Amino acid sequence: MNNYSPATNRYDNKMSYNFCGNSGLQLPKLSLGLWHNFGNADNFDESKKMLFTAFDNGITHFDLANNYGVPGGSAESNFGKILKSDFANYRDEMIISTKAGYGMWEGPYGDGSSRKYLISSLDQSLKRMQLEYVDIFYSHRYNPETPIEETMEALSHIVRQGKALYVGLSNYPVEVLPKALQILQDNHTPCLIYQGCYNIINQSDALDGKFQLLKDKGVGYIVFSPLAQGVISDKYINGIPKDSRASKPQGFLQEKDIHEETINKMRQLNDLALKRGQSLAQMALAWVLSNPCVTSVLVGVSRVQQLTDNLHAIENTSFSTEEINLINSIMQGK
Repeated sequence: MNNYSPATNRYDNKMSYNFCGNSGLQLPKLSLGLWHNFGNADNFDESKKMLFTAFDNGITHFDLANNYGVPGGSAESNFGKILKSDFANYRDEMIISTKAGYGMWEGPYGDGSSRKYLISSLDQSLKRMQLEYVDIFYSHRYNPETPIEETMEALSHIVRQGKALYVGLSNYPVEVLPKALQILQDNHTPCLIYQGCYNIINQSDALDGKFQLLKDKGVGYIVFSPLAQGVISDKYINGIPKDSRASKPQGFLQEKDIHEETINKMRQLNDLALKRGQSLAQMALAWVLSNPCVTSVLVGVSRVQQLTDNLHAIENTSFSTEEINLINSIMQGK
């Protein structure tokens, strides 16, 4: 029995959607990432509220990976519980993605990009989430120790099995992407989407030709870490808060990563954001969404209020030439 009834007006202009590459699939401009804050170490009730708030506001895409959560896999397990108890009647309104590529279990078969690992990992993910299929399954990283033909064939096999509707790639260097995309195309399972890191600080995917390549191949692009783990926000402009990611001894963002030079740049960007009537985080999301190559942006939040604030970013994603030039000048240290 469902305990949750979604907002009846969830599709009434609260969210807009973009077609993903050359496919017929639309993704919301903002998608919810479950990398952090949905594991066993987190508040389960708050996790539920964030999922409910997302869906109530037209966010239909929920992005996971096999190793998300503490311990690894717990984000999928918790998501599965919430799906069963509250979203069972709305599965066909949801896009659910997961991935495999990084270390998940002991031994030589719990890491990498082999056919053995990818297929076994997805089977485990489906059990944790209590699903028959996912909408998108990603190869989470390129592994030069595995023939790319093996990895791509495994992805195609997964689609033929009906365990995923589409396949995607993430964290692949631009020089190997053409071959990977061609193999999938030849297998009649074209790559739907690429997931990469792109933000005001890290613009490498735009600069190295990856955006243009994906656009030419008809592949969508979804952004992770649009706020650089929260660095591009007003969170750190006055120091490092005790409850922030950078204050925790374990994690991808460490206190040593927050340099004074970066903080000064964020202060300048914050001044511009305020002039635009946005928070720095909202402006950073809007800046990413202003790129026509971007299909959707993954937001990672720890509480409902953060998600609500992020949703306002889609209200103004237009930037004047002067604003773009100022942002570039600030980031170049001029």
